[in-house]
Amino acid sequence: MSAAAAARTAAAGVVAVRAGRALARRLPRHPPGGAARWERRNHRGDVVTLLEGPVAALAAGAGSLPAAPPWGRAAAVATLGAGAFGAVDDLAERRGDREAGARGLAGHLAALRRGRLTTGALKVLGLGATGAACAVLTAPRSPRRPGELVDAALAAALVAGSANLLNLFDLRPGRAAKLTVVVAASLAAGAPGSSGAARARPLAAAAAGSAVAVLPDDLAGRSMLGDTGANALGALLGVACLARWGRAGRVAALVVVTTLTLASERVSFSRVIEASPLLRELDRLGRP
Repeated sequence: MSAAAAARTAAAGVVAVRAGRALARRLPRHPPGGAARWERRNHRGDVVTLLEGPVAALAAGAGSLPAAPPWGRAAAVATLGAGAFGAVDDLAERRGDREAGARGLAGHLAALRRGRLTTGALKVLGLGATGAACAVLTAPRSPRRPGELVDAALAAALVAGSANLLNLFDLRPGRAAKLTVVVAASLAAGAPGSSGAARARPLAAAAAGSAVAVLPDDLAGRSMLGDTGANALGALLGVACLARWGRAGRVAALVVVTTLTLASERVSFSRVIEASPLLRELDRLGRP
């Protein structure tokens, strides 16, 4: 890895961690709309705050900026766009939508077919638009030919799908944040001369750094990422995938993302994790 690439990676990680820690201290003092607006009950029924979400999203966006163009710009758009649409779902979800069956991707799309636009469906559309913007920003030129349009659609789907998928893991303290660190590390791994790994490392560092910054309160059960934070970090990992791989790698990644997303409609990830001793211990690692 060149000195410039190493400097970008280090800067991305440091900026994300410092921004996340600073925001985690300051944002709770003046929460937008008041603290109560961000409070929810977790799986145990305890009251937690969703302010971790905007902290993670803003830290990830700031950490992405040192990445080389066009990846830094695309990653900032991904994190802030996905985070904004996630915030709409976190804060504006209508009472009764979940009870009426608007849960998960299939539930929100079914409600949309019935003529009811839920905040979840709006978020899905927004994540698609965010992914499309990232695809355009990272394309060598404006997509016009069939192959270029296919690549753009693939890129958009991977960013949007990654944003949605990580949110499906935000069901237990620290789970989504720890998964972010693991995926980021895998995207950063590669031979010293790998150009794809070099492009992805600053983005992976920004994702891991912002996750690390919020992880202590998340593990302690005081806060959670919510849609705002999980969608933002997932979208950033999606852009890192674009930077890391060409068409074949992106197709493989999208297959994994799509398979897990469809599986989540029928299988509980929490039950699968609890059924595996290794996954169960990793999942509980760091919790009180």
